[in-house]
Amino acid sequence: MFSIQQISDRLLEKDIKPSFQRIKIYDFLLKNNIHPNIEMIYNNLTKDIPTLSKTTIYNTLKNFEEKGLIISVNIDEKEIRYDARLITHGHFKCVKCGEIYDFDYNHDKLKIKGLPDFEIKKTDLNIKGVCPKCK
Repeated sequence: MFSIQQISDRLLEKDIKPSFQRIKIYDFLLKNNIHPNIEMIYNNLTKDIPTLSKTTIYNTLKNFEEKGLIISVNIDEKEIRYDARLITHGHFKCVKCGEIYDFDYNHDKLKIKGLPDFEIKKTDLNIKGVCPKCK
């Protein structure tokens, strides 16, 4: 996918110092489209970075989101998940297993009623249901 140098360059483009921990966190998000939460990132990265803290992950993700490198996925009020896929897409969360799946949709073709003369800048499309594995 991306080399360490490409990740480092991408962070520098966004005025983020490419520390070892930041590179590993961003690399994990790019390689694992599982919409991880902080706990999942922590559990996966502490094997390689034993000194990594959840606070560091939280602060890094907040910085990444502010700089436009990732988005947060708020599909329910219990947790925030993170996504490095920046193109317009929606999220489906299985209410049985908790997995989140991406799906594509056309933002321009959504038919929204009840907001005449409003200019929509961003759409978050989240759907809950049961995935094929859990049916």
